[in-house]
Amino acid sequence: MFTGIINHTGLFKGYRRGKQEITVEAPSIISQIEVGESLAVNGVCLSLIKKENKALFFNLSQETIQKTSLGSLRQGEMLNLEQPLTLSSPLSGHIITGHVDSRGKVLLVSQKKPGKRLKVSFPPELRPYFIPEGSVALNGVSLTIARLSPSSFDVELIPITLKNSNLGTLKRGDAVNVECDMIGKYVYNWISKDKR
Repeated sequence: MFTGIINHTGLFKGYRRGKQEITVEAPSIISQIEVGESLAVNGVCLSLIKKENKALFFNLSQETIQKTSLGSLRQGEMLNLEQPLTLSSPLSGHIITGHVDSRGKVLLVSQKKPGKRLKVSFPPELRPYFIPEGSVALNGVSLTIARLSPSSFDVELIPITLKNSNLGTLKRGDAVNVECDMIGKYVYNWISKDKR
């Protein structure tokens, strides 16, 4: 599990074996992770299969390629990196699994001093899991929904988020990985089950 507080970023260096592997240059975190351990890469939980010099190597499943933005990265693109939560870690954001629900699309980026505001669209099947002022993860970053409509939500990005993550580089039309709040998903499924 993760918290959505980003302290490291890396650069996408390329695909290998078609798109079955990705390479991420991440000198700031490479000494802190071992082969076989998990890392959230743009909010997607991946297992490290190899590390070499400054580079980390991960496998991508077909589902990951189809459901997330990791199958359409650009050379040199900045990626958010987060190590898993430990029993001694503070829970500063919210509980994130790294199991992305879908891709969203950035509809609007606007200045909202001292930061920015994003409007992001999402598939209709995710709507039951969102509430105003509820939690959502975008590219692995824990955020609060500021405004909610049937097919989109707004989030505000504070300066520390813009500095420590790749959300400040997003522009209109960009894809983002969306993970709904896990507690909301369980509650909705429990209530729906009772109605069946």
